[in-house]
Amino acid sequence: MAVERNVLIGFLAIILGLLVIAFPLVSVFTLSVLTGIGIIFIGIWLLLQSFKTWSSSKGLSIAALILGIVGIVVGLGLFGKILAFSIFIGIVIYIGGLFLIIAGIIGLISGFLTGEGPVSKWGGFFGIILGALYMVIGVYALNPLYLAALIGIFLIITGIFEIFAPAKIKEIKKE
Repeated sequence: MAVERNVLIGFLAIILGLLVIAFPLVSVFTLSVLTGIGIIFIGIWLLLQSFKTWSSSKGLSIAALILGIVGIVVGLGLFGKILAFSIFIGIVIYIGGLFLIIAGIIGLISGFLTGEGPVSKWGGFFGIILGALYMVIGVYALNPLYLAALIGIFLIITGIFEIFAPAKIKEIKKE
């Protein structure tokens, strides 16, 4: 029997979350870079989730894969583009929150489908809550520091859940 843990994915999520929180926020350019990077990181996380859930749910895995690719493309499109960001600033806040909510729903559903217990379920739950907070704070505060903090917190919490998840035991068949 082999023990499988998702420590690497957990550490990657924590590092990505800390990077999102650590970016300085001094101008519209920085905000566009931050939002682009945040959406790219969520896209990367969704891509990783798509590979993780492939064996238990092909449909969920394909949805996460498509959303991850879209997230990376949207994030690259916003990265450092001041004019595009200025035009779509209101939409961008909702896109970021929507990505967090959808990533949370995928995490929640994959937790139920894969039987991973509370790890993916709680990570998904926090993604949904933080995505909603992202939208609310984005509308009222329009302070990119709070928005970056929410994405970072989501990635850090998800990473911690991944690291401390109970190890799954796989049987290795010897032939």
